Amino acid sequence: MSEDRGFAVSPTTLRSRFARALSELYGREVPAYTTLVEVSAEVNADVLATRDDAERLGSIRRVTAERHGAIRLGTPDELAQVARIFGACGMYPVGFYDLREATPAIPVVSTAFRPVARPELRENPFRVFTSLLVVDDRRFFDERLEAELREFLAARTLFPRELLELADRMESEHELSIADADRFIELATAAFALSPEPVDRDWYERLEAVSSVAADIGGVASTHINHLTPRVLDIDELYRRMQSRGIEMIDRIQGPPRTAPGRTDVLLRQTSFRALAEPRSFREVDGTIVTDSLRVRFGEVEQRGVALTPAGRERYDAEGLGGLPDSDADLHAHDLAYFTRTDAGVLVPIVYEDFLPKSAAGIFASNLTGEGSSDTSRRGSLRDAAWMQDVLGRTLHDPYELYAAERAGA
Repeated sequence: MSEDRGFAVSPTTLRSRFARALSELYGREVPAYTTLVEVSAEVNADVLATRDDAERLGSIRRVTAERHGAIRLGTPDELAQVARIFGACGMYPVGFYDLREATPAIPVVSTAFRPVARPELRENPFRVFTSLLVVDDRRFFDERLEAELREFLAARTLFPRELLELADRMESEHELSIADADRFIELATAAFALSPEPVDRDWYERLEAVSSVAADIGGVASTHINHLTPRVLDIDELYRRMQSRGIEMIDRIQGPPRTAPGRTDVLLRQTSFRALAEPRSFREVDGTIVTDSLRVRFGEVEQRGVALTPAGRERYDAEGLGGLPDSDADLHAHDLAYFTRTDAGVLVPIVYEDFLPKSAAGIFASNLTGEGSSDTSRRGSLRDAAWMQDVLGRTLHDPYELYAAERAGA
């Protein structure tokens, strides 16, 4: 530790600082994101002023600070390293998502790093949806392309050793000095910044023919924040206001449909503005460097509802929103959603803190530059929660177990 050990920074504070630093970075890199945050704040202020129940799914302080980011990685080692970085911020892997089974199929499996305890979520619920390329899935990559991908990915270093050492120190000692925390934020933020290094056009386009997501992961020598998402209390109004400002949105809001007034919101609704053409340097086959553009990063926004139990989720997946009761009391009585109770016996919804595979894939697909290609006659490689937990070297939390424990008061 440095000399100012007495002024230690906790994982909670580090997480809050990291979320702010990434938000500032992304705002500089993608100016439309700043507009998205501003419009979200306007909508939230209007909802707060007009609805008595505006804070039933979280205080306005929490909602205003709330962000979820998304990153994409290429190797199990990179995933294990980023788990150490997020672990230093009190963020742990929750859930397993296989987007290879989505429509269109995307050659990644994913988890989300986030706080798991309700007090930590109230303080700052920063989440990062983290996807890993499945390079040996024969539906997407033949033997030759897999070998080339492995060689390319093995040659890059995403996270400097100093950053990983600071992360390990925070996880073991549960605090960093102010100077060490400053350095952590500096290094971690830089690791997710868009690199100015030229992109090998031929290599990138070969991967893009398979999947734009594969190219974004394996076609460049770094990773970057793919999107950063504020939370809004009325996503339909946000969508309308963004369009009125001339910002092109994707064609729909992903997730459950808008609920009628007085009905309980469930799960997660998401939308985004379309990926913007960003200037990038390219290296041509003859070695010359030219400036062109890529469309890979977009501005997402979300509205969160109550978490459904396995029975509630099964009914929702089978029948849609119409298969669920309208009220908190009925959802609770039929064990379809998670609630706690106040001392006065009032039901308090437990916020859904996780993600929907179909919605995630829908957002990805709406911002792809092409349809890509896959051979569905080939066999997919095995990836599941147990495999991912082994890669992470730490517990992969089951979201249902976390919600159930919270309901039980554990």
